[in-house]
Amino acid sequence: MPFQIIRNDITLVKADAIVNTANPEPEIGGGTDWAIHQAAGPELLEARKKIGAIGEGRSAATPAFDLPAKYVLHTVSPVWIDGRHGEEKRLRQAYDSALRLADELKCRSVAFPLMAAGTYGFPHDVALSTAVLAFTDFLIDHEMQIYLVLFNSKAFGIAESVFADLKSYIDDNYVSERTEEEYRVDELPNLAAREYGRPERLRRSKMSRRAEREFPAESRDCALSPSMPAPAAPAPASLEEILRRQHESTFSEYLLDLLREREGKDSEVYKRAEVSKQLFSKILNDRDYQPTKSTAIQLAIGLQLDLPQTQKLLEKAGYALTRSSKRDLAVEYCIERKIYSVTFINEALADSGLPLLTTGLKA
Repeated sequence: MPFQIIRNDITLVKADAIVNTANPEPEIGGGTDWAIHQAAGPELLEARKKIGAIGEGRSAATPAFDLPAKYVLHTVSPVWIDGRHGEEKRLRQAYDSALRLADELKCRSVAFPLMAAGTYGFPHDVALSTAVLAFTDFLIDHEMQIYLVLFNSKAFGIAESVFADLKSYIDDNYVSERTEEEYRVDELPNLAAREYGRPERLRRSKMSRRAEREFPAESRDCALSPSMPAPAAPAPASLEEILRRQHESTFSEYLLDLLREREGKDSEVYKRAEVSKQLFSKILNDRDYQPTKSTAIQLAIGLQLDLPQTQKLLEKAGYALTRSSKRDLAVEYCIERKIYSVTFINEALADSGLPLLTTGLKA
């Protein structure tokens, strides 16, 4: 079951549990912690005091009191320092702790804020990719509805920075690529660039004039003399030779190789890719199976491939991520930031008004 992104105030979300980015000590902090305590009423702080201190990366539960939930899961996140002190790993531990506690409490739904992206100082893209990976990994083996409340209330809201950054990334790279496609030449301030930007007819005439100046007519006549036999063209290779020389693994074979190299169950891949078990099996059992581009991208996400590996997998199916496609740029942006979630990528695509990833009827 994929998670869902909600643009709302987390204190208004109806779920079995909501996660509070708690202060380690039993006192009210800022941001989400303050808002949850305000909405829940003073009893929440009294219940929190009975728990005492909570270590970083750990969670503890209290009743939710006046909130539209059963439990508040008080979870302590790490503070961002500089990215070189294991902050991502420690934040992941906090997410995993809250998810395990929700499972122990037999919650069917849980709502998370974007932990550590406010007063704790995490860059929004790092906070988001950590959350997405935690949710997708948890949902491989668990049935639970997870809500990621990405945008909070105006009082302590997290700006729409991740999607805004994605849109800026698309605009910058898409415009650059389209300019190159239109002019077919880099805008370099040198003669060579201008020369290759000329129409073919003008370039040929200029080359012809240069040849006339540098080579006398008799040399040119000699070079073209019928008494000098032209070099023989190489014999064309047979189709069998070409196929033998150019043989590479098919998409299905390469996918199998990638599955053998990784650790973990194959089911983790197709679940994370949001591809059905039946389709996944069909691809693996048909050596010459031709997937759609969307399916190939989703499987790359399921395998958690980096960008060069994703391009290689797509090449096996005859595709590529190109900078003349805004949807491809959105996918590239997410993969570069290790946001391996079809659900989130589709949310980002929808936010930008772009076609979604979907296997459809034909995969």
